[in-house]
Amino acid sequence: MESMATRDAYGKALVELGKLNKNVVVLDADLSKSTKTEKFAKEFPDRFFNMGIAEQNLIGCAAGFATSGKIPFASSFAVFATGRAYDQIRNSIGYPHLNVKIAASHAGLTVGEDGGSHQMIEDIALMRAVPGMTVIVPADGEEAKQAIFAAAEYEGPVYIRLGRPKVPMIFDSNYKFIIGKAAVIKEGTDVSLMATGIMVSEALKAAQDLEKQGINACVVNISTIKPIDENTITQVARITGAVVTCEEHNIFGGLGSAVAEVLVENYPVPMERVGVKDTFGESGKPNQLLEKYGLTAKDIVIAAKKVISRK
Repeated sequence: MESMATRDAYGKALVELGKLNKNVVVLDADLSKSTKTEKFAKEFPDRFFNMGIAEQNLIGCAAGFATSGKIPFASSFAVFATGRAYDQIRNSIGYPHLNVKIAASHAGLTVGEDGGSHQMIEDIALMRAVPGMTVIVPADGEEAKQAIFAAAEYEGPVYIRLGRPKVPMIFDSNYKFIIGKAAVIKEGTDVSLMATGIMVSEALKAAQDLEKQGINACVVNISTIKPIDENTITQVARITGAVVTCEEHNIFGGLGSAVAEVLVENYPVPMERVGVKDTFGESGKPNQLLEKYGLTAKDIVIAAKKVISRK
C-alpha cells in the first residue's frame, strides 16, 4: 500500500495553494526542512518568513498578517506550536478570532527517538479548549492536502495536526474532506471504531481482524475533532450500540473525550478508549512505541471485544 507522511502532503499542498492564492503566507520557527514548508519558501521566497526559534513571536506575527488580510500558515513542531505559544494562540488568535492556520507537525508518539519531551500528546486537548478554534487531524496524505485547502477557504482560526512518519494512503482524489464532517469508511453493526489521524489505518486493520472472528465492525474517520460531527457519531452509536475511540493522544481531552461528550448528551452506549493512558512517552522507534503504549490494531481488537461484552 502506498504511504505518505501528512507533513509531506502539507508541504506539497502549500505550494499548490500558493500558486492559486497570493494572500497565502507561510511562517516557520526554523524547522522548515522538517515541517516541509521549505518547498513553499523555495517557490515563494517573498511570502515565506523564518521567525527563528521563537514560537511566541511566530504566532504573534501570524496574527498580524491576518489583520492585514493575509492567510497565514504558522508551522512548527506540535509541542512548540501549541505548548510554548499557547498564550499567544489564546489571546492573539483565539480571542479576536483571527484567520490564522496553525499547521503543527511531529505530533504524538511517532516522533519516535526525540522522546517524551517532544512527543506532544496534549495538543488536541489544548486546541479544542480554545473558544472558536477548529481542530483537524488528517488520516493520510490525501486528506491532509484537502484539509489545507479547506482551512485556507475557512474564515477563522484552525489547528491542523500533522505527523512525522509515513502512513498508509486510505483515500484517493475521489474522497471529499469537509470541515466538521466525519466519514464512515466501513459499515458495521456490532461495534463502532471511531478513529483519528494515524489510528484510522489501525482501526481498519482491527476491523479486518474482527471480521475473521465473526464481529462486524464499523470504522469512522473523525478528522475534524472540533466542531465534531455529532449526527454521524450518534447515528453510528445507535446502529452498533458500542464504541471504541482510537487516537495517538492522551485519552484525556482528545478524541475519546469529545466523543464521550457527544454520546452522554445524545445516546449513551458502552465505550472504550484506545490512546495514551495519561503518561509521557519515551525514546524509541515509532512502531515500538505504538505497541508499548497500546496503540495498535491488536489493542483495538481487545477494546472492541471488551466493549461488546458490556452491551
